[in-house]
Amino acid sequence: MGYEISAGVILFRSQPRREFLILDYGSHWDFPKGHIERGEDAPTTAQRELREETGIQDFRLVPGYVERIRYVYRRSGEQMRKDVIYYLAETTGEEPVRLSHEHRAYAWVSYEEGLQRLTFRTARALLEKAHAFLEGSPQAFSATQAADPVQ
Repeated sequence: MGYEISAGVILFRSQPRREFLILDYGSHWDFPKGHIERGEDAPTTAQRELREETGIQDFRLVPGYVERIRYVYRRSGEQMRKDVIYYLAETTGEEPVRLSHEHRAYAWVSYEEGLQRLTFRTARALLEKAHAFLEGSPQAFSATQAADPVQ
């Protein structure tokens, strides 16, 4: 069995209401993510992939939030085990999304819309955890606040 590790971002904006960015990969809706390259750590990969896949440069990782999912899939007949490490990030939402060639569309969705549109159970679970994390926080997050990268 092969193994892959990737990192991604659950990106949200809070104005005028909280919305999450999801991408259409052609066969499914999911969050931005990609393979960890040699010499990169997971937070660096997540941030690079967000920039490459959406063109968004203005965002901050939310301290204290890291989630990992694991799943198995087939690639060229070989069974692959994959881990994906996700970080939560906020943007002001003022930058236009510029999709990479890997995606067909994007959508800014409410929590409820995201639960309906995200294809995979694991992605819906990530959204539920991010939503609960944000709702449970006594402080409002702001993309203009400095945030230390999450390791």
